[in-house]
Amino acid sequence: MCQCRMKVLLCQLDNGSNNSAWDIGMECRIFMGEEDIRRQAPNVFRMKILGAEFVPVASGTATLKAAMNEAMRYWVSTVRDTFYIIGTTAGPHPYPQMVRNFQSVIEKETKKQIQKIAGRNPDVLVAFVGGGSSAMGMFYPFRNEKNIAMYGVEAAGHGLNTSEHSASINAGKVGVLHGNKTYLLQDDHGQVRDAYSMAAGLDYPGVGPEHAYFHTTKTVNYVTITDGEAVAAFSFLSRQEGIIPALESAHAVAYAMKIAPKMTKNKIIVICLSGRGDKDAQTIIEEILL
Repeated sequence: MCQCRMKVLLCQLDNGSNNSAWDIGMECRIFMGEEDIRRQAPNVFRMKILGAEFVPVASGTATLKAAMNEAMRYWVSTVRDTFYIIGTTAGPHPYPQMVRNFQSVIEKETKKQIQKIAGRNPDVLVAFVGGGSSAMGMFYPFRNEKNIAMYGVEAAGHGLNTSEHSASINAGKVGVLHGNKTYLLQDDHGQVRDAYSMAAGLDYPGVGPEHAYFHTTKTVNYVTITDGEAVAAFSFLSRQEGIIPALESAHAVAYAMKIAPKMTKNKIIVICLSGRGDKDAQTIIEEILL
């Protein structure tokens, strides 16, 4: 497989991680919205240096949904020599399941580290949810545990009372997008609405189908955090711990900061941090200084 002339097709979702093209005999073409290319310039630079070819997408909001649309259009017309890859738990089967399983490295590290440090499972898990790959990687293996409260944090953007948010579960309806049935942001006619979040990895108008299932079965509590709350948590964690989180992860930090004061000191909260916030430098500068 690695020696053939197959193209690897990536649809870029930046949740703090870096998708890259390695020199393994395959072309790597990344479809990414022009707005996300602007917001995520450091990661784009790294991926280009590693050999990736970028296809800027200008349609719609020029973010993830538009990139997925174009990547899928290209894929279905070139299936003989192209392999499609998506970095979140969305899209047609088997992609939500594949990404969930790949992301389970998060859970394995969580269990290993918390058992070593505390000798037991955590009481609370908190993870941000856009499409939901990092969160599903953490939540899924704990789904049958009896005494763990799990919180998935959606992006409330400028508020759920506005149209500028990405809270698909909290403010959406059931529909079908990109090959999966889930909760979507829709207008009164059932058309998918544009999503918004200052965090590039969260401005998607849907959520992975297993998150929809976890919501309906009350396995996970899905809550929201606004842009302002996320920025405050970003600054707090950076100054208190020297950890500069990705803006996506800052949503989870913000919600943990809300619930921690209501808990006793012997309780353990684990927060999912997807990656570093270097990629969000320009967004933070614009938010704080402009």
